[in-house]
Amino acid sequence: MNLLASLFQSSIGKKLLMAFTGLVLFGFVTGHLVGNLQIFLPPEKINAYGLLLESLGGALWLIRLFLLACVVIHIWIAIQLTIENRAARPTGYGVDHTSRATLASRVMARTGIVVLAFLVFHLAHFTIRIGHPEWSEHSYRLASGTAVRDVYTMVVQGFSNVGVSIFYIIAVGLLSYHLSHGIVSMVQSLGLKNERWTRGLEGFAVIYCWGYFLLNAAIPLAILGWLPVLSGLIHR
Repeated sequence: MNLLASLFQSSIGKKLLMAFTGLVLFGFVTGHLVGNLQIFLPPEKINAYGLLLESLGGALWLIRLFLLACVVIHIWIAIQLTIENRAARPTGYGVDHTSRATLASRVMARTGIVVLAFLVFHLAHFTIRIGHPEWSEHSYRLASGTAVRDVYTMVVQGFSNVGVSIFYIIAVGLLSYHLSHGIVSMVQSLGLKNERWTRGLEGFAVIYCWGYFLLNAAIPLAILGWLPVLSGLIHR
């Protein structure tokens, strides 16, 4: 209990918690993207993937709650560290030292709050299906003969709404921007960063974040028909 309290109270402990929750969320968003990209495959694939997740039963909701807790803790600590850093920064300098930091690092807490708001909306939209109770009734029969929830149709219909798609793209863009600094900061907080491969790590962060954004954005853009090359892969 004292160890847990020290993690939330000390600056080093907070940064370690930030790094741990960040690592968990990094793994989740990467896996989530891989799962979502199955929308470009025949409906059988993503519907079988949906069945695999639902087969976890109550454990799936425990995982969701754990991930949501990681997001809340991550953002809460980020806000605390931002307030502490501002309070500790001396005033009266002739030079604005914040200019040395990247814009991404200075807006980490704010982009995190927007991403949290999007996550809540995303869960309500596709998981709880608020406003779309009919999605619970759509079924798809796999090649094995098993009738499952039609996740494919749900995703296509959900992103056919232009407003939802634009909000999704903006949120994913902010998340990608957040990750562009977060990946490097996470590795540094875990004590794994050194001068020998800092440039390589920063390069990886840029490539990963651009790839993450473009691949995620391709899904709603293709469903809306705004990416003709990929739109032909969507089975309506």
